[in-house]
Amino acid sequence: MKLEAEQVLCRIHLSNLARHGDEPLYEWIVETARREDLQGATVLKGILGLRGDGTVLREEAWSVTQEVPVVVEVVDGPRHVEKLLARVEPALREAIVTLERAHVVLYRAGEPGSGPKDVTPRCDVVATQGASAALEVKTMKIPEEGVLLRVFIGESDRDRESGRPLYEAIVLRAREARLAGATVLRGPMGFGKHARMHAARLLELSTDLPVVVEIVDAEEKVRAFLPVVDELVTEGLVTLEAVRVLKYAAAVP
Repeated sequence: MKLEAEQVLCRIHLSNLARHGDEPLYEWIVETARREDLQGATVLKGILGLRGDGTVLREEAWSVTQEVPVVVEVVDGPRHVEKLLARVEPALREAIVTLERAHVVLYRAGEPGSGPKDVTPRCDVVATQGASAALEVKTMKIPEEGVLLRVFIGESDRDRESGRPLYEAIVLRAREARLAGATVLRGPMGFGKHARMHAARLLELSTDLPVVVEIVDAEEKVRAFLPVVDELVTEGLVTLEAVRVLKYAAAVP
């Protein structure tokens, strides 16, 4: 494999209850991406989240209607992402959008009934040598330079002091630190340092599934939060990624 193109990973963090007309906003964003001919879009549902106003969004096992965080991800060239955001930004009332460099190694596409074929990913703009393609995306709102913090841990990991789930303890400490937002995503399968496989089983009531805590904010605020992560996490993986951040906050009545 070889690096074929540099593109942009655009991630839109919002509530599953946010609406665009009569449909969920995240569904409208995905449909808009399809109409604008983007390469693809993915929606990830979180199990716990933190809004900019400090409200904690939590998945409840027996609740029919519940508010949880969702993340819409698209990867494409800067001009295609820019075109999508031009449509989407006016509809965002409360959300966080991040833009980051994406190195696309392999892109495959195929028609029904035929095998996959390798396709050269499109590169719709030539970025300055050494610069991120995310810098080429023009947006309505002026972006901030920020950092995406990811903490990879297990769902059954516990905070030693409170006894609550570790991912919840991290989110609550992020709220105390007044960070812009946090999202917890649960994976159906994975393994860690000790190579033990963790997977969701149909008949199991509790499993140690992999979870990722994602926190986005200005670099100085995220780095100031790292000692908290170091204090809480005894086993796991922590990554930092430079991103451009667009914050949309609901108007205060």
